[in-house]
Amino acid sequence: MSTADYKTMTTAEIREDFLRFFEEKGCKLYPSSSLVPDDPSLLLTNAGMNQFKEYYQGKRTMSEIGACSCQKCLRTNDIDNIGDATHLSFFEMLGNFSFGGYSKENAIEWAYDFITNPDHLGLPKERLYMTVFEDDDEAIELWHKQGVPYDHISRLGADDNFWAAGPTGPCGPCSEIYFDQGEEFGCGGEHCGPGCDDCDRFLEFWNLVFTQYDRQEDGSLPELPHRNIDTGMGLERIAAIMQHKSTNYDGDLLQGLIGVGERLSGHAYGTDAARDRSLRIVADHSRAVTFMIGDGILPGNEGRGYVLRRLLRRAVYHGRLMGIEGEFLGSYVEKICELMGENYPAIVESRSLIDGIVRAEEERFGATLDAGEESLSQELEKLDEGAALPGDVAFRLHDTYGFPIDLTREICEAAGRSVDMDAFDACMTEQRERARASANRDAWGTFNDVWTALSDRLAATEFVGYDEREASAHALAIVAGGAEVERAEKGDEVDVVLDVTPFYAEMGGQVGDTGSITTVGGARLRVTDTKVRGGIYAHVAVVEEGSLAVGDEVSAAIDAGRRELIRRNHTATHLLDAALKKVLGDHVSQAGSLVAPDRLRFDFTHFEAMTPDELARVEGMVNAEIFAAEPIVTRVMGIDEAKASGAVALFGEKYGDVVRVVSTGESEAPFSRELCGGTHARNTADLGLFKIVSEGSVGSNARRIEAVTSMGAIEYVDERLLALDDVARELKCRPDAVSERVAALEHELRETRKALEAATTGAGATKVADAYKAAVQLDGYKAVVARIDGLSGKEMRSAWDGIRDAANGEAVACVIASATPDGKVALLAGGTDGAVSAGFAAGSIIKDIAGLVGGRGGGRPNMAQAGGSDVSGIDAALDAARAALGI
Repeated sequence: MSTADYKTMTTAEIREDFLRFFEEKGCKLYPSSSLVPDDPSLLLTNAGMNQFKEYYQGKRTMSEIGACSCQKCLRTNDIDNIGDATHLSFFEMLGNFSFGGYSKENAIEWAYDFITNPDHLGLPKERLYMTVFEDDDEAIELWHKQGVPYDHISRLGADDNFWAAGPTGPCGPCSEIYFDQGEEFGCGGEHCGPGCDDCDRFLEFWNLVFTQYDRQEDGSLPELPHRNIDTGMGLERIAAIMQHKSTNYDGDLLQGLIGVGERLSGHAYGTDAARDRSLRIVADHSRAVTFMIGDGILPGNEGRGYVLRRLLRRAVYHGRLMGIEGEFLGSYVEKICELMGENYPAIVESRSLIDGIVRAEEERFGATLDAGEESLSQELEKLDEGAALPGDVAFRLHDTYGFPIDLTREICEAAGRSVDMDAFDACMTEQRERARASANRDAWGTFNDVWTALSDRLAATEFVGYDEREASAHALAIVAGGAEVERAEKGDEVDVVLDVTPFYAEMGGQVGDTGSITTVGGARLRVTDTKVRGGIYAHVAVVEEGSLAVGDEVSAAIDAGRRELIRRNHTATHLLDAALKKVLGDHVSQAGSLVAPDRLRFDFTHFEAMTPDELARVEGMVNAEIFAAEPIVTRVMGIDEAKASGAVALFGEKYGDVVRVVSTGESEAPFSRELCGGTHARNTADLGLFKIVSEGSVGSNARRIEAVTSMGAIEYVDERLLALDDVARELKCRPDAVSERVAALEHELRETRKALEAATTGAGATKVADAYKAAVQLDGYKAVVARIDGLSGKEMRSAWDGIRDAANGEAVACVIASATPDGKVALLAGGTDGAVSAGFAAGSIIKDIAGLVGGRGGGRPNMAQAGGSDVSGIDAALDAARAALGI
């Protein structure tokens, strides 16, 4: 079969052609959503349909007949297979979707037109094969209607051609499109065809899912209110086909990254199977890492952060296997930005952040490898002769340290050991099953909860709180204990839905408003929080007087004083963000925040602790903006216009087509300009004063600043001044002289300690000399038993040195006891070699007498020490020592 019977297209050309084709069919083009999904049931965006979940559920509708997108996706459930011909962690998914807008027939007709029309892909019809669900006669006839021969259409079972969101809920048949790569790729089996697991001849590249049923608990399949279309075509796979290549890694994009590895390692691709695999893994993982950090994911030990760290470390390890020395992933980041930055500008905008995190993680992985190797060495020492390393130990190294199993096997082989790979694989399988079970949990499970039902029935809450503190409204719904109720009585704790509200709901780090809801009839509810649930505002409240019924007209009023403090702290986070970027660099990005009435907390990406000078500069910049009394200007504009104006968008934040842009001042280039839906001060001067309270680490690549403004800053300064006054009072000096007084006291303390040491230790100290003068001559050596109070454990050794020096070479031994400066007891026994030869045993004596001072001890024959807590037992201990020596 000829490889030149159809044209060649680049990845960029395919992407552009696909999106333009479906736009012309009437589908709305959606940009790729973040790899951080707006869905708590998903860890990472893994399919093009993720961002359209609410349309499938019927919670949202669109005026267009459908949608199309090129979605960046990430999957790691088959991470150990990445590097073969087909598996990728990061990939782009082309998709077209319908939510009742166009039909199954349209989807099949358009798909066939796109892949066979010479104006588009123009693939040879005779090399295309389709599979359908075994009972889907409709799909067979629709494909045949397009001209596909029946012998090019196969029926497959539910495992291959039926999609389901979960055990119950939306589901439907699939139809997959395959490309015949030729007999040379086949297995030669009698039943070889599309879906064959034994060869790569038939390559699946596009899946059309027809979601049309709503599976019930009893297994029945009633039709959904409208049929949905969800298609996905892997861009890397179709690019390989259109470039007459046989694997995903042979397409132009990934070949560009493999070329980076060839240059860095000095190894040519295609010359060594093991090195080829490493080249593919680093190419794939570096792309995944770049896009994950670009979407605001930071390395960590759980969740998305763990996935990122694991991919990054695996890339570093395979780089080392190829002989690449030092930090090298920055070269891949540069190439990825060059190849893909035009379509995904976020990675270019975040380049400095990506480079910084990658560099820091590469440095840390060196220490991690050392720790893993040390742990592995210890485990190998425990093994019996010839025993294999247990699989669970190898898995623990892999799971805990990120220590690659390949490296474990290599080290074990060098030590003459094997690894129980069956047990290791069992542990890996168990982990994968847990991951799959978690990933496959019914992502549609919240569809039928009370808030979903309310959001389906009620319009979005009208928020008037930017301008109003009070508003007249109607109670549209009351929720108690997870269920709707018609009335709430005194003492009930409820969530109240209003049609209009001045209450800001907790979002973007800003806490929800509190306040009150009252009725004409005299009912009063104390609102303790405000949250967004299912797209509508829920006022968390306690009924304090009267009762509230659905439909009642109410007056909703926020706690205005509390809101004012929140507004000021929120504006301070914007000023702080801008100042950090100016002082530390453009890699700084907000990684979380808390805006409360009494304080603010701001998390940001940075790789080391801030210096006192940096903190002072940031604080000074923010206060300069406050003292400049710049007005806070808020404008509503389109998202593209907002980004063009230089407005900062936050990682992971989901923005609509129309956004609010908050700036400090009217300047074209203000100190701060951000996209933000929160409430803000009217003027920077409202903040009064900004004080940083603390700065610290919240992860390997993130820092946290806590700060106060306005009344919080005044309270903070007052508390500090009060503490300073208390210290000055204790030191008997003026507050402005505290530092000088403390320095003088520290100098005095050092001098006193020196004097004490000089008076009690050393060969010339009087007490030591007197003790030696009282030495008793025993059989073969002189013995000193003495109490010298005021010595520490260290100083006891100096006293023994003084006694030994005074003996001037004679055999001598001593037992010394001291009441130490901290009120405890120190014991020491020491003897020269001559004394030990004559029978002196320092360790035995200390062991026998230590209990008399409430301690334990022992040691060698020539030196032993002990500590105790009972000073009253010192004399008894010395008497016991004398008795033991026969004095």
